[in-house]
Amino acid sequence: MLRTSNYTIYVDLPGNSEEMLLVHGYTGAYDKVSRRVATYMRSLERRRPPKPLYGDWSPEAEVEGQVPLPSEGTLQVLKRRGYLTEMSPESEAEFFTAVTDRLHQRKILGMPSYIVMPTYNCNLRCSYCFQDHMRTDQRFGHLLRTMRPEMVDRIFAGLPKIEALHGIEGDGPRARRIGFFGGEPLLEASRPTVQYIMDKALALGTAAFWAVTNGTELHAYEALLSPEKLSQLQITIDGPPQEHDRRRIYADGSGSYERIARNISMALDHGVYVSIRLNVDRNNVQTLPELAEEFVARGWDSQPRFSVYTAPIRAENENTDAKSTFNTWELDQAVAVLHEQHAQMTVIGRPDSSIKQQARQIFGASGASMPTFRESFCSAHTRMYIFDAFADIYACWDRTGDPTVRIGRLDEDGSVTLNTTVNHLWRSRTVASNPVCRNCRYALHCGGGCAVLALGKTGEYHSNFCDGFASRFRSSVAEAYLEHVRGEELTVTSGRVCDQ
Repeated sequence: MLRTSNYTIYVDLPGNSEEMLLVHGYTGAYDKVSRRVATYMRSLERRRPPKPLYGDWSPEAEVEGQVPLPSEGTLQVLKRRGYLTEMSPESEAEFFTAVTDRLHQRKILGMPSYIVMPTYNCNLRCSYCFQDHMRTDQRFGHLLRTMRPEMVDRIFAGLPKIEALHGIEGDGPRARRIGFFGGEPLLEASRPTVQYIMDKALALGTAAFWAVTNGTELHAYEALLSPEKLSQLQITIDGPPQEHDRRRIYADGSGSYERIARNISMALDHGVYVSIRLNVDRNNVQTLPELAEEFVARGWDSQPRFSVYTAPIRAENENTDAKSTFNTWELDQAVAVLHEQHAQMTVIGRPDSSIKQQARQIFGASGASMPTFRESFCSAHTRMYIFDAFADIYACWDRTGDPTVRIGRLDEDGSVTLNTTVNHLWRSRTVASNPVCRNCRYALHCGGGCAVLALGKTGEYHSNFCDGFASRFRSSVAEAYLEHVRGEELTVTSGRVCDQ
């Protein structure tokens, strides 16, 4: 019996009462239809979708009396595109699970991505830091040492063994992608370790290097900054100079803005991609226009390798008041208002820029482009390996330093010993591994949300963290379509250096 697919998404178009967009959750279809066709489809829906953690789904249309039947040609298109199906809800959920599993297995096979943590130490004392306890609680002082050369050797001895787990065999040169994270990975004291890692990687094949850094001691790495060496950086700024210096401070309470700004200019001059992450809450969001002016005054906005994105601060320690924070949907709306009010805000990307950019590419390709599905939220669930200075291996950088969630260890001879249970916990998390995501029309566009945030909300890794995604997705797709119709140029404003 013909019914509407459980994975059909309805997107209202502002100012257009006659038409709306349909997006399908696993076929990748995007289509514009009349409101009459959308009402017919809603009349064939068998159930309401599961309630998300945040926000609401699109409101259901009121169906009264007879709903006009679309033409046979329209029905055939709707079936071919996946919006209408003869599968039962149970059969469709099984089909969705099979699609998800195939996508996940394909993602797992291939070259792993690596992150090295030279140290858990950091020279800043940002109040909202999720690692704050490591620097302020003496019980964790033993974690603050710097990685030694013999540990680097142990890591590289283990890489071929890890790669074999992902189908990469043989002894030939390999192209690896290696990131640096901390703590603060680019402290001046870690400079010899970082160079040693880069030299070893390049001696074994080709390699691309990136880092998430606070940028305060980046000048010590100037000789390593280039498109061929350390080529991508993510650096955090928390507002214009005065606001930033109130938040991202040294242990003695002094600010860090000016030193970071000098180093950003230096990195850009060396041809390095610099992605600025703005950590935003309700206390600093109104300073963003002033910060945008600061970026323009320094000429960064004219640099093709410079980008800026906004991200919400999370209440991850007792120093952060949850009432001062945004979820991602709330932040996106707040930044959207500032974009409307201040022309210079075009330099600062919104949290959901990537959703809109993908939709714009699909509309611009006249249907020839497919969305990039996210069967899992990030590479912590596929093939990311994070090494610390103690030979521990983790899947997620938000949980490093906690031995209860490490996925394995490197033995002294370079052998890799995985914790099968913990490794499976991380690597098996997909949008089909929990019932809410498995039956959600947005699942393959969302990826299920962050596992660590889901754990904090529900106590389970294999649960969903929606973060207002339904509202974010519909709003972004509608904006993308309207911009496409107006013929506005597609611009890329977000440039995260890691796919996390």
